[in-house]
Amino acid sequence: IAHVAALAGLPVAMVDINPLALDKALSTIARNMERQIGRKLISAEERDAALGRITTSTDYASLGSTDFVVEAATEKEAVKREVFKALCPHLKPSAMLASNTSSISITRLGAGTDRPEKFIGMH
Repeated sequence: IAHVAALAGLPVAMVDINPLALDKALSTIARNMERQIGRKLISAEERDAALGRITTSTDYASLGSTDFVVEAATEKEAVKREVFKALCPHLKPSAMLASNTSSISITRLGAGTDRPEKFIGMH
């Protein structure tokens, strides 16, 4: 998700409680972009610009000015609920939330937040 958004020109902020997971994610994104360069799908300049648009943090407060947040935690409802519980207090009221779930009720997840009317599924 971060890879595609960054290549599309959007600023991306990835948050995880584990800094090693963030390092691994950035490494995977860079490696995948290298393959895209090899296939002549993107240029090295596009890769560099996209990687430059990605920031990482272990603090949900870093998402305070974000307009749109996509949650992509493990496919366990309790974990996703905890993410939203920790995340929502840091977001501006107009921020939209999306969950990348493929099997958990979007209505149920959204109802557990302070903004069910601004909650969507995105898979």
